[in-house]
Amino acid sequence: MKKTFRLVVPLFLLVALVAIAGCKKKEKPVPPAAEAPPAAPAPTAQLTATPSSISAGDQVQLTWKTTDATSVSIDGLGDVPTSGVKSVSPTASTSYHLVARGEGGTADATARVTVEQKPAVAVPSNTMSEEEEFRASVHDIFFDYDTADIRADGQSTLSQDAAYLNSHPNVKVVIGGYCDERGSNEYNLALGQNRAEAARNALVNAGVAATRLRVISYGKEKPFCSESTEECWQQNRRAGFALDK
Repeated sequence: MKKTFRLVVPLFLLVALVAIAGCKKKEKPVPPAAEAPPAAPAPTAQLTATPSSISAGDQVQLTWKTTDATSVSIDGLGDVPTSGVKSVSPTASTSYHLVARGEGGTADATARVTVEQKPAVAVPSNTMSEEEEFRASVHDIFFDYDTADIRADGQSTLSQDAAYLNSHPNVKVVIGGYCDERGSNEYNLALGQNRAEAARNALVNAGVAATRLRVISYGKEKPFCSESTEECWQQNRRAGFALDK
């Protein structure tokens, strides 16, 4: 009986220890550390100008492409799509600078366009007065309806005008802004002012000193043609140049 008791007691203690160990609270496994999200890719930018060298009045095709950009801008053009093509007519040598911005940072690209000015037309000074020479060398530019944007033919004309003025640094000019008969007097005065200032800015960009140029708007008050036809209206939509005496 004593021998049996000696065997039962250790066995009982072993069972009790196992039961106690099984009642311990199980520890929860430690979750794996969360992985950091991948960094946003940095933008890339490409910009080309074709051709890169032109004569004054010619056009250039700007082509650009970006990746991972949320906004893109080009100096002189403002905000543009993330990729595209645009024709421009610079009147002087210009560097077009593109900036692409995205979540991963910024990228930029530059394209240089060299503009070769056309030589001024030589006019014998001994056979013409100053005003006659001016009229033979400096020509007005014309605009489309209800806009002050300079057209391609106007860019070419302004390049020739600037070449003459740069070779005659003592000549001062009055630039008049004109409109056709449609619209109110107040509206056309403002539009004429914008057209005159657009012509002045183009000449300044081509190297003519701003102090030599004075602008005035005539609106529709001094028409060159009085008929109500498109041909006549086109003559009246202009920036006109005269000697500032």
